[in-house]
Amino acid sequence: MRLDKFLKVSRLIKRRSVAKELCDKGRVCVNGRAAKAGTEITEGDQLNISLGKKVLEVEVKKTATTVKAEEAGELYTILSEKGK
Repeated sequence: MRLDKFLKVSRLIKRRSVAKELCDKGRVCVNGRAAKAGTEITEGDQLNISLGKKVLEVEVKKTATTVKAEEAGELYTILSEKGK
Protein backbone atom coordinates (compact mmCIF):
# COMPACT_ATOMS: atom_id res chain seq x y z
CA MET A 1 0.00 0.00 0.00
CA ARG A 2 1.20 3.53 -0.76
CA LEU A 3 2.34 5.60 2.20
CA ASP A 4 -0.02 8.52 1.52
CA LYS A 5 -3.01 6.18 1.22
CA PHE A 6 -2.09 4.37 4.46
CA LEU A 7 -1.87 7.68 6.34
CA LYS A 8 -5.34 8.62 5.11
CA VAL A 9 -7.01 5.20 5.61
CA SER A 10 -5.54 4.88 9.13
CA ARG A 11 -6.77 8.42 9.84
CA LEU A 12 -3.37 9.55 11.07
CA ILE A 13 -3.77 12.34 8.48
CA LYS A 14 -7.24 13.54 7.44
CA ARG A 15 -6.64 14.02 3.71
CA ARG A 16 -4.47 12.18 1.24
CA SER A 17 -3.36 15.47 -0.33
CA VAL A 18 -2.07 16.63 3.07
CA ALA A 19 -0.27 13.28 3.54
CA LYS A 20 1.36 13.70 0.12
CA GLU A 21 2.44 17.24 0.99
CA LEU A 22 4.06 16.08 4.26
CA CYS A 23 5.93 13.36 2.37
CA ASP A 24 7.10 15.84 -0.28
CA LYS A 25 8.49 18.10 2.46
CA GLY A 26 10.44 15.19 3.99
CA ARG A 27 8.42 15.14 7.21
CA VAL A 28 7.56 11.43 7.03
CA CYS A 29 10.19 8.71 7.45
CA VAL A 30 9.78 4.97 6.93
CA ASN A 31 12.22 2.79 8.85
CA GLY A 32 14.50 5.79 9.45
CA ARG A 33 14.59 7.06 5.85
CA ALA A 34 12.72 10.00 4.35
CA ALA A 35 9.90 8.61 2.24
CA LYS A 36 7.92 9.79 -0.77
CA ALA A 37 4.15 9.48 -1.01
CA GLY A 38 4.43 6.44 -3.29
CA THR A 39 6.65 4.43 -0.95
CA GLU A 40 5.21 0.96 -0.39
CA ILE A 41 4.24 0.23 3.23
CA THR A 42 4.15 -3.28 4.68
CA GLU A 43 3.36 -4.74 8.09
CA GLY A 44 6.11 -4.09 10.62
CA ASP A 45 7.32 -0.83 9.07
CA GLN A 46 7.96 2.04 11.49
CA LEU A 47 6.81 5.53 10.53
CA ASN A 48 8.02 8.84 11.98
CA ILE A 49 5.61 11.67 11.24
CA SER A 50 6.48 15.30 12.05
CA LEU A 51 3.35 17.41 12.49
CA GLY A 52 4.58 20.87 13.43
CA LYS A 53 6.09 20.54 16.91
CA LYS A 54 4.60 17.08 17.41
CA VAL A 55 6.49 13.93 16.34
CA LEU A 56 4.56 10.68 16.15
CA GLU A 57 6.25 7.29 15.86
CA VAL A 58 4.00 4.39 14.87
CA GLU A 59 4.40 0.78 13.76
CA VAL A 60 2.21 -0.58 10.95
CA LYS A 61 0.24 -3.61 12.21
CA LYS A 62 -1.71 -4.26 9.01
CA THR A 63 -2.74 -2.59 5.78
CA ALA A 64 -6.24 -2.37 4.34
CA THR A 65 -7.65 -0.32 1.48
CA THR A 66 -10.76 0.68 3.42
CA VAL A 67 -11.74 0.51 7.10
CA LYS A 68 -14.49 1.92 9.26
CA ALA A 69 -13.56 4.90 11.40
CA GLU A 70 -13.77 2.92 14.64
CA GLU A 71 -11.43 0.23 13.24
CA ALA A 72 -8.76 2.64 11.91
CA GLY A 73 -6.74 2.47 15.14
CA GLU A 74 -6.21 -1.26 14.61
CA LEU A 75 -3.95 -0.58 11.62
CA TYR A 76 -1.09 0.80 13.72
CA THR A 77 0.46 0.95 17.19
CA ILE A 78 1.73 4.23 18.61
CA LEU A 79 5.31 3.72 19.80
CA SER A 80 5.96 7.28 21.01
CA GLU A 81 4.50 10.76 20.83
CA LYS A 82 6.74 13.76 21.48
CA GLY A 83 5.90 17.44 21.68
CA LYS A 84 2.53 19.11 21.40
